[in-house]
Amino acid sequence: MKATSDQPHILVVEDEPELREVLRRGLEAEGFIVVEAANKATLFRRLNSYPIKLITLDLGLGQQDGLELALEIRAAHNVPIVMITGRDAPLDRVAGLEHGADDYITKPFHIREVSIRVRSVLARYGILGGNAIPGRVLKTEEPHRYAFDVGVFDVLRRELKTTNGAFIDLTETEFRVLELFLKHPGRVLSRDEIMQMLKGQDWDPLDRVIDGHVARLRRKLEASNEELRMIKSVRGVGYVFTGDVRRV
Repeated sequence: MKATSDQPHILVVEDEPELREVLRRGLEAEGFIVVEAANKATLFRRLNSYPIKLITLDLGLGQQDGLELALEIRAAHNVPIVMITGRDAPLDRVAGLEHGADDYITKPFHIREVSIRVRSVLARYGILGGNAIPGRVLKTEEPHRYAFDVGVFDVLRRELKTTNGAFIDLTETEFRVLELFLKHPGRVLSRDEIMQMLKGQDWDPLDRVIDGHVARLRRKLEASNEELRMIKSVRGVGYVFTGDVRRV
């Protein structure tokens, strides 16, 4: 599939030339415009020179700590990150999400899987839009019920019912924050994004009120099951909801 100028630019960050070539060829065949980087310095030069819409980031990037690098990227650029790594333990995946990843792919991988994951993340961010890559169909209807680890969240009835039939009381802001998380599971939401989507105004970095709302929401959700840890803090950026969400 031939790439056109209005297709998303993907930055492939990988220090192994052969693997970088596989990713470049595979993503270009799917219609993406691919830019490459083999190290941290080149990565940030590419970010400042191209309209990058998503980064695939190898966590084994030489001597650079890939998790810390992900935090640096998210602090400077609100661009989606798909981590690619040989670390496949569940805690490694959680660590990746906590450090700013929108998705996590383990090696070895099939290039088709990478393409599908990339498309999915771009769709979550609303980047594909009218220039969606052929073959990707997005549903336009807005769901009003979400099933997740705690129970069922009903937007129209404005209630959260747990799996054992109890109801969790939420304030208006907590309700809206949870709705936002459930609409964007797995996506890192910065504090200013949350504030803008909730209030439609710029967030003052000195105003930590959003952290208080998230903390109270987290406590209420975890009260129903102490083992749940669905809302993860992404240091220096914001939050990510890592629960298993289904539209019902």
